[in-house]
Amino acid sequence: MAEMEKTFALHVPSSTENLAMIRDFVSKLGEMAGMDEREVMKLGLAVDEACANVIEHAYGMDHSKEVKIRALLDADKIEIVIVDNGQSFNPGGVRQLNLEELVAQRKNGGLGLRLIKSIMDDVHYQIVPGEKNELRMVKRLKR
Repeated sequence: MAEMEKTFALHVPSSTENLAMIRDFVSKLGEMAGMDEREVMKLGLAVDEACANVIEHAYGMDHSKEVKIRALLDADKIEIVIVDNGQSFNPGGVRQLNLEELVAQRKNGGLGLRLIKSIMDDVHYQIVPGEKNELRMVKRLKR
């Protein structure tokens, strides 16, 4: 019999105080998927970065908003979707500075999306104007 996929969800108020809860949620998913400790840590880092960006940039630190995390776990992958209804973001419109430029300019920020893309296997951002922003990240499992 084929293994069924499992779905999970976490909705938290938009506050950096809730990032630890989000990391715990994602860590448990990674452990359930059989990921090793290092991979679990990287998965948590990618999701933490994405959620911190929603809290800071999409919601402007407005604690009355909500960050929604949906996860799908199956035999081949973990798919994590972060949904918000805040300010949208055009990842294609951001010039990616190389690391040397960032260091030379002592820029704070600018590495989040690069970090997420380096950890996750697939990253897609979708805007539904006036409704929601959705960041879909997939990590394929090594079996």
